[in-house]
Amino acid sequence: MAMGRRTITVHHVRAVLAGARGSGIDTVPLLQAAQIPPLLLGDDRARVTPAQFARLFRALYRTTQDEFLGLSSVPSRPGTFAMMCYASLGCADLGAGIARAAAFYGLFPGGPELALEVEGAEARFTVRNDFARDEERFLTECVLAIWHRLSSWLIGRRIPLAYAEFAYPAPPHEEEYAVLFDCPVRFGAARTGAVFGAPWLEAPLVRDEAAVEAMLRRAPFDLLSRPEYGPATVADQVRRTLARRLRAFPALTEVAAQLALSPATLRRRLRAEGTSFQQLKDHVRRDAAIAGLAESGEPIAELAARLGFSEDTAFHRAFRRWTGTTPAAYRLSGAP
Repeated sequence: MAMGRRTITVHHVRAVLAGARGSGIDTVPLLQAAQIPPLLLGDDRARVTPAQFARLFRALYRTTQDEFLGLSSVPSRPGTFAMMCYASLGCADLGAGIARAAAFYGLFPGGPELALEVEGAEARFTVRNDFARDEERFLTECVLAIWHRLSSWLIGRRIPLAYAEFAYPAPPHEEEYAVLFDCPVRFGAARTGAVFGAPWLEAPLVRDEAAVEAMLRRAPFDLLSRPEYGPATVADQVRRTLARRLRAFPALTEVAAQLALSPATLRRRLRAEGTSFQQLKDHVRRDAAIAGLAESGEPIAELAARLGFSEDTAFHRAFRRWTGTTPAAYRLSGAP
């Protein structure tokens, strides 16, 4: 796992499996192929690594032969997303590309109903949220996130979102949304969509067919990982700094100096991004612990020491607080 990569809530694991389960597919072999212990699905605080989730995504895709992973009433045949990308590639600017993508998916029953609306200086991209088997709205949120990542990739710059809104109440894993969309989020809205500056629609597309082919080899999961277009957020920069020094985290004053900020400014910037220095320290250690347990055979005692814990018992307490379960539960073998 790449240093500093965020882990993924088990809610998304359960949600992505819903379509296969609704089709009568045994999901245990899919979890085993992804190296995700099935027992983790019963714990709301459990998390998995990006590598585990990517393996699950690919296993589901192979099993369902459906780009919607069984979450819609009508399957989306493999290659549909690729043809949409190629169809949009010939457009002069992003606005025309998005309009063509929306028209393309409008040809398929049961697919996402996409719309692009411009009101003054704001543009809004919306997607419906009533796919047949998508009770957790996972497919809806994926479509919205992938649209944002793909649009940013097509123009070679990360498009900052003003906000994202969702036509349903806030779920228990509400805090994940600000991370996924990197913007303020609103629930209970009239529709599900994302708002950004209308001038971005005039940005030219900078990718060619060779670049699209390379991107498609890693899609769609890589598009759900935040691309590094444009400047990273302050929280991202702090996470990277902390991830390099897991055994002994630098103090806030030291991190602030590295970022050429005063401590007060760093605290204020992190607060504006919906986080704090202490929360980032907790999350970096949590994600590194889960990655170490899930992706390597490193003994738990050595992992605890590498993460800066003086005693195994302190690590076990922290891990249970982070995930609701024990470090051994994250190992398929359950080895100590």
